[in-house]
Amino acid sequence: MQFQSMSQSVQISGVIITYNEEKNIERCLQSLQEICDEIVVVDSFSTDKTKEICQRFDIRFIENPFEGHIQQKNFAMQQASHDIVLSLDADEALSDQLKASISKVKSNWEHKAYRFNRFTNYCGQWIKHCGWYPDTKTRLWDRSIGHWGGTNPHDSVELDQGVEAVHLKGDLLHYSYYTREEHANRSAKYAVISAKAMHQQGKRSSLLKMWGSAIFRFMQDYIFRFGFLDGYNGWVICRTSGVTTFQKYAHLRRLNAGKPIEA
Repeated sequence: MQFQSMSQSVQISGVIITYNEEKNIERCLQSLQEICDEIVVVDSFSTDKTKEICQRFDIRFIENPFEGHIQQKNFAMQQASHDIVLSLDADEALSDQLKASISKVKSNWEHKAYRFNRFTNYCGQWIKHCGWYPDTKTRLWDRSIGHWGGTNPHDSVELDQGVEAVHLKGDLLHYSYYTREEHANRSAKYAVISAKAMHQQGKRSSLLKMWGSAIFRFMQDYIFRFGFLDGYNGWVICRTSGVTTFQKYAHLRRLNAGKPIEA
């Protein structure tokens, strides 16, 4: 693949991975329609109405087994027809200001990658602190100079050495959790996934690591990142982050000892 030449109009492929996203996917697809020249959805065999909703739109719908967030997103990126990809999660959507910013760079492509802030809605409240905002993400880039990396389930776009993403105005709207129970359940699953990934990387845990990391995470988010300014939901978010950190290192400690953990 070759880099796009400077200052030219480009075509953009919108790329989304899904699994049981009937609550969110329509909003996501609608936000991409005005910006993208094609939209590719890679679904890991949803059992709800995700596929049915997607088929109402003029998109490419591909089913592929899920082996991890990073693996699935890299697979989805490679299914795009255009080198310039705009990757969203199903529970995300472009704000009007961000659409305008992307439209502008689309007609005058000067850089290899772009990033923007993500603004999260939690149980109906937009969260402005807790370390959740500004949550800057690189999501628009030339796939020839970047790929998905990180540690599952916390994926991120990794660009080639020397490539820097340019910041765009506007927010990526993230409709994260509709209930606090949903947050707690998903966080518990993420703790298991994270522990397994850390174990594969040869990382170690201890009682000090479990408690120290959990307390530090809560204090960092609630006090130093002003989570208390987000009221009761800020308290719940920061507490859940602390608990999840504890669970992650507790699971890792069990794995270090050769004991199984729940999938």
